[in-house]
Amino acid sequence: MKSGFIYIITNQYQTVVYTGVTSNLPKRILEHIEKRYPNSFSARYNVNILVYYEQYQWIGDAIAREKIIKAGSRETKNNLIRSMNPTWKDLFEEIKDIMTE
Repeated sequence: MKSGFIYIITNQYQTVVYTGVTSNLPKRILEHIEKRYPNSFSARYNVNILVYYEQYQWIGDAIAREKIIKAGSRETKNNLIRSMNPTWKDLFEEIKDIMTE
């Protein structure tokens, strides 16, 4: 079974957040940045700044965690982001070299 990541991305004004799950974080964030899927939520709202992520050994664990995060309030998500990234800086440079399957 593959490893997995959950991630939270935002727009430049931090007014919108999107939580997702993937087995290849750098590739998925690039898809958001490049608006690979032009009709998607992230493309419509210019949500492409990586502000939070967690890595899991198994994709199933990442999916379960994503459901918990998505069920939480916006304030809960904000607090989660601030716990890892108090200034909400873009973490893409930090993760772009992560090798995944």
